[in-house]
Amino acid sequence: MKSLVLEKKDEINLRDFPAIDREEEVLGPRDLRIKLHTVGICGSDVHYYTHGRIGPFVVNEPMILGHEAAGTVIETGSAVTTLKVGDRVCMEPGIPDPNSRATQLGMYNIDPAVRFWATPPVHGILRPTCVHPEAFTFKLPDNVSFGEAAMVEPLAVGVHAATKARVKPGDNAVVMGAGPIGLVTALAALAAGCARVYVTDLAEQKLEIARSLSPAITPVHVTSENLVDVVSRDTDGWGVDIVFEATGSPHAARTVFEPLCPGGCVVMIGGQPDPIQYDAGAAMIREARVENIFRYAHVFPRCVGMLSTGAIDVKPLITRTFEFKDSVHAFDIAASAPRQT
Repeated sequence: MKSLVLEKKDEINLRDFPAIDREEEVLGPRDLRIKLHTVGICGSDVHYYTHGRIGPFVVNEPMILGHEAAGTVIETGSAVTTLKVGDRVCMEPGIPDPNSRATQLGMYNIDPAVRFWATPPVHGILRPTCVHPEAFTFKLPDNVSFGEAAMVEPLAVGVHAATKARVKPGDNAVVMGAGPIGLVTALAALAAGCARVYVTDLAEQKLEIARSLSPAITPVHVTSENLVDVVSRDTDGWGVDIVFEATGSPHAARTVFEPLCPGGCVVMIGGQPDPIQYDAGAAMIREARVENIFRYAHVFPRCVGMLSTGAIDVKPLITRTFEFKDSVHAFDIAASAPRQT
């Protein structure tokens, strides 16, 4: 089974990977065998490639990359009732322990025992087929493409962030970072009711994509514009109701309270490979609420529904596609993209 394998830091190969035929690929009664069609390249995949680790998750042995996926059911377990062979699907990549306390409390995304694709030591799905539970596999409406379906996974992060922020109709928000997660967060915030979303970045190309998504998005190039001045001008000095930090940059994290209004909310989204610091005093005088998110829970069906109805359009975010045989080249391009620091 040819797969995209991260051998070690800075080395990936497209090669046969016999180890994937181990017990975890045996079809259980409530499992599906799925032929992969489209897989996105996530920033975490790239970070494992360039750094070999994310926080406590370290690549100690070869690992297949990829976790943003859509495909077609080619085999069903004996107890599967909701899906059939031929169904087009997307898959939620984290499988929790159903008996864990976190799962029973509804917080399955923070179950310490969750098995999440392409998080060491669990293999990802940049390969021809995979086995996945029916409970974490979702049928696609006919009008949702495989490319859009592969975007459901990052969109779920943005929807989870907007949910944790408790967006109210008419809120104003800032999204720090115009990468894929920042942009889907902006779309999710608008779908949840925000009247205006400011999106910041250092890269003009990313800000142009942000500008194209909605007239309610105001891009802010932080090297030539002062975010606080822009927000203050538009809000009569009050500030925004919500700040979403989606860069993972320690520098950006230190400034999250500057554009925030009194009583506002900060949501920390960006992966933090290094410890960050922020001004607790600035949070205190605003009586700000700070939320942290880790992946998502209970949002995949909502994301599929919003794509189907057009409430959210992720097509402008799909800027390049590659054949599976060109996977290594695709990762090299992704790894060369500028990052906010």
